[in-house]
Amino acid sequence: MNVHASTTASLAPNPQFRREGWVDLCGVWGFAHDDEDEGLAENWARGEGGFGQEITVPFPPESRASGIAATGFHPIVWYRRSFEAPKLETGERLLLNFGAVDYAATVWVNGQCVATHEGGHTPFSADITHALTGSGAQTIVLRAEDQPEDVRIPRGKQDWLENPHAIWYYRTTGIWQPVWLSVVPELFITDIHFVPDIANARVRCEVRLNRPPAEPTRLSITARLKGEVLAEQSIRIADSEIAFDIAIPALEHGTYRDHLLWTPERPNLVDADIVLEGARPDRVESYFGLRSVGVGSGHFLLNGLPYYLRLVLGQNYWPESHLAAPSPDALRREAELVKAMGFNGLRIHQKIEDPRFLYWCDVLGLIVWEEMPSAYAFSNSSIERLSREWMEAIRRDKSHPSIVAWVPLNESWGVTQIAQRKDQEHLASALYHLTKALDPSRPAISNDGWELVESDIWSVHDYAPDGEGLRSRFHTSEDVEAMLHGMGPARRRVVLGGRDLGDKPMMLTEFGGLSFTPRHGEAWHGYSTVADADAFEERLRDIFGTVAESPLIAGYCYTQLTDTEQETNGLLTAAREPKLPLETINEIMTLPAASVPYERIDRARTIARKAAGTE
Repeated sequence: MNVHASTTASLAPNPQFRREGWVDLCGVWGFAHDDEDEGLAENWARGEGGFGQEITVPFPPESRASGIAATGFHPIVWYRRSFEAPKLETGERLLLNFGAVDYAATVWVNGQCVATHEGGHTPFSADITHALTGSGAQTIVLRAEDQPEDVRIPRGKQDWLENPHAIWYYRTTGIWQPVWLSVVPELFITDIHFVPDIANARVRCEVRLNRPPAEPTRLSITARLKGEVLAEQSIRIADSEIAFDIAIPALEHGTYRDHLLWTPERPNLVDADIVLEGARPDRVESYFGLRSVGVGSGHFLLNGLPYYLRLVLGQNYWPESHLAAPSPDALRREAELVKAMGFNGLRIHQKIEDPRFLYWCDVLGLIVWEEMPSAYAFSNSSIERLSREWMEAIRRDKSHPSIVAWVPLNESWGVTQIAQRKDQEHLASALYHLTKALDPSRPAISNDGWELVESDIWSVHDYAPDGEGLRSRFHTSEDVEAMLHGMGPARRRVVLGGRDLGDKPMMLTEFGGLSFTPRHGEAWHGYSTVADADAFEERLRDIFGTVAESPLIAGYCYTQLTDTEQETNGLLTAAREPKLPLETINEIMTLPAASVPYERIDRARTIARKAAGTE
């Protein structure tokens, strides 16, 4: 990326959609619990009364970092903040932006309702210009409702019991991602997406405006790689949505092509400067990666070639701040640790992650599977809520080159009778097809783990405690086919309805879960325990050696990255301290995979270069 992007993008709430001059509203806000739901009747929306506490935004009130640390059931919370409105020139508007508020939010500015939003993991914005009272102090009030026992809302790993149990954790209520102001012209860009088409040396660009222009205007895009212009294009725009192709001639150059493409080993990013002309132009800075992903011949394909996925399951949860990262630097450090351990990516589990973390995955070169947080009941309202928020998540994130797969459901959570009920099977199929309609460029996994319907990857969860258990199911094509069409490791069918397996890849997308023995008397939901670091290393070598030896496993996702609450099965502690030396973990994770023969050739070449002192 170029200088202005690489030095400042990490500070922006959404580094892939940046405007100059944004104003950070994180910090200390007034706060109140409203357990009796009295705030509306008592007119708290006007910022009067009730706000007897202070909270540090964006940390949720259940967390220590917020200064509140109230982990019990508090279904309704209120926030209040004053700010100085920036001076607006003629034709300028002021937007108030929220990265994520869990779950249902209503926002007032100076007593006027400016926005409502449902969905605890996706962003929303409001034009608040009409609510400003001239210059001077303005007051924002936000009410968030997140019913702790409602299992019909997408809640992911947030517990519906008062205290964490099994594999569920403390809740995250209210604001948990950045809040900021941005100044825009009257006609402005709301979304821009880039879809690379490597085979045809072009990028599809999709642009959305806040409204149709009163008269046709022009939109210009300049794409640069390391300061070198790859493409420039200017188009006429007369509607609020437009899609067009940008030719990238350099992709036609066979020997130069690899220097343009994005891979985890070479994460090249193309800067994109977008200008919407008008009386006051709108300028947005973005970026994209030139890469293709797909499946075929039993492999995951990156840029048309077999690529073995070495993923780790990330809960991306911190003990002091819960779903919110404790600092922007913590997001970068998380990505760096994943990379240092030898993984080439991660599956972010039951969470739509902060865009700043996805930025670091783009920049550092990490593959991401994005997964929708689950609801835990099947009903008309859960279907509506799940579908709506999933569409918003895809819309927010589909330009990230790091994201290579979409996962709308996990382990039949929320569709527990999918094998017996056609309506639940139809939902899984519908979510798969909805995902592919919104983004046909990436694989989608309908129901990760088991009871898969339509799916681009056959993903299996198997917590066998040792390599022998895995070897019995994953080392011959006969065993794999019998498992996929029969009862899987969790005593559930892996693929429903006798669907044709085709040439789609099969991956082991949860396994391991190894834990040091918990402290005496400590409650823990675990899969397999070991007594000490030596036993931990020995067991890791056993199971990863078995997985690497399989000619049929196209990739894996190990459970898990960090200890999280009562789950002590991380490679790192909750404080992000490695349980084994990073070099040891890296050696184990990067064993060459038999399913991609080139890996063994490449490993031999690397060893030879090191022996010769040329690397």
